[in-house]
Amino acid sequence: MRKSHPVRRAVLAGAATVSGIVLLLSLKPASDPGSAQAAGGQLPPAAAGQAPQGGVNGAVTGDAAQTQYGAVQVRLTMSGGKITQAEAVQAPKGGRSDQITASSVPRLNQAVVAAQSADIDAVSGATYTSAGYKKSLQSALDKAKASAGGAQGSGNAQTLTGDVAQTQYGPVQVRITVAGGKITKAEAVQAPKGGRSDQITSSSVPRLNQAAVAAGSADIDAVSGATYTSAGYKKSLQSALDKAPAGGGSAQGSGSGGTQAKTVTGSVAQTQYGPVQVRITVAGGKITKAEAVQAPKGGRSDQITSSSVPRLNQAAVAAGNAQIDAVSGATYTSAGYKQSLQSALDQAGG
Repeated sequence: MRKSHPVRRAVLAGAATVSGIVLLLSLKPASDPGSAQAAGGQLPPAAAGQAPQGGVNGAVTGDAAQTQYGAVQVRLTMSGGKITQAEAVQAPKGGRSDQITASSVPRLNQAVVAAQSADIDAVSGATYTSAGYKKSLQSALDKAKASAGGAQGSGNAQTLTGDVAQTQYGPVQVRITVAGGKITKAEAVQAPKGGRSDQITSSSVPRLNQAAVAAGSADIDAVSGATYTSAGYKKSLQSALDKAPAGGGSAQGSGSGGTQAKTVTGSVAQTQYGPVQVRITVAGGKITKAEAVQAPKGGRSDQITSSSVPRLNQAAVAAGNAQIDAVSGATYTSAGYKQSLQSALDQAGG
């Protein structure tokens, strides 16, 4: 009988070892949460739960976040209080920005659905876009929490962040805490800074915060010597009050008409000729009033705005949604109006 060759025995033994290892590996779970995320998948349901709870359903659009390369605005689709889809309805474009946006935004969208919060990593090479995305995302989550009537902190308190109001000396943004239908706390999360603005801000903002709590509305007096800051503060404050759920009590601001009515201000839509922002009043699930609180102005824009905005307002009330026709000769204004109107409807739950 012929003896087995030593080399052949070694090859056969090695093959048996490899087969055993392959068999053992096949019994191991296919992937772990970390590798699933790295591969572009979604985390398992156990990793979710940081999104606003309370059965939030529908679309919520965050405020537009201005970056060095353009605006970023995020819209979330939610079901049962969980984020099922994230998309950027605005993102930097033109030149190199097109490539960065195309590469980074899908990854940011995916990360949001996986994380169910704004606690996501920036995409390498897209620092500004990532920062703007996260800011708008947080705004959308704040609005979702407000719509759900979810508690932010202790008791029945809610935290509502107003839209950013641009002033001649810098942005102003107000955050309020509402409990029992009253404003219990007001603060400026953004205010003009640098040079003389530091002194004006430190002097005026505490007084504005105090006035907001005392008044329970945006009907407060401007601080002497801080006209622009006061105006921006009041505008952002009213926006925060508009986001309070219907039936929230006296802290709804002066825009609500009756217990069933709710006033909601859409996000600012930037157009080639200036910003457009729409405020609507909703009662019984219908738009009862629409108005443009911002619209292009100056030169030819004054004529176009005065002609087109009343017609757009009328169309919004008649249609009850943002599916309205553009006004001839006011293409940019119409597009901005519809975008801000849709944002207001998202906030109202329509």
